[in-house]
Amino acid sequence: MTTFASPVDTATHGVYRVPATPGPLYRRTGRVPDATKRGRYHLYGATFCPWWQRVAITRVLAGLQDVVSMSFVDGERDGRGWAFRETHGPDPVNGFTLLRQAYEAGDPGFDGHVSVPALWDRDAAQLLSNDSTAIGIDFATRFQHLATPLVMTYPAPLREQIEQVDAWLTPVLIDGMGAAAAGPGPARDALLDTFRRLDELLADQRYLTGGELTEADIRLWVRLVRFDSGPNAARDIIGGLDSYPQLWSYARDLYAVPAFRDTTDFAAFSSPHAVLADWDRPAQRAPR
Repeated sequence: MTTFASPVDTATHGVYRVPATPGPLYRRTGRVPDATKRGRYHLYGATFCPWWQRVAITRVLAGLQDVVSMSFVDGERDGRGWAFRETHGPDPVNGFTLLRQAYEAGDPGFDGHVSVPALWDRDAAQLLSNDSTAIGIDFATRFQHLATPLVMTYPAPLREQIEQVDAWLTPVLIDGMGAAAAGPGPARDALLDTFRRLDELLADQRYLTGGELTEADIRLWVRLVRFDSGPNAARDIIGGLDSYPQLWSYARDLYAVPAFRDTTDFAAFSSPHAVLADWDRPAQRAPR
């Protein structure tokens, strides 16, 4: 019998808060130990989550739709954390009603952050990882004997450059985005300066590391697609991402790729009454 979690009830269960426990926030950091078996791994995700979308895009570009299965939690939560409800269907692997149960399967009494994406190992019957960066790298590199990648998103010659770009962008576009949206100040100045620098960079090359689409582009893009419908929904940071023509064209160019477009659910992450930009307008970017 299919079972679901009961409706969100903050009066009974409280509001979910990230636990203030010692150690790293994402403490399930296992790497794929054995990529020889099709169907061994299952990805728990959520359509609103940029961390999940990073991994989901890589999963498609790596050709893993028939190798790594995937399902979704509901977009609302109470103190119990993410749950499986009728909105996105049941947990097809374990029949769990709460994602917390997946964490507790290998760590009874788990007191850390219950987050998505989360990678389940069917053979070990436990959660392997909730480290989105590591999951993405494993998807890009570990399964090529089982699937033919559409794009090699983490090629060895570019790995150092990919991580250098990520080290540049993460403090501004992830750690500093909330402060940038809150009002004028150093975080907003840094964001706009980063957009300007990206606009200049992309005037001379198609992708962040040159002529190849990589994990660096995926990590940036999931933030760009959320910018005008989330942090900048009221257009009080800038008039829109189209204020930076090369960056906006680059973002639309990637949206035209099915792996990006088909994993994007604007309704799941857009602010109420946000006016969506015209993501379907052809980018007309020539290879550089």
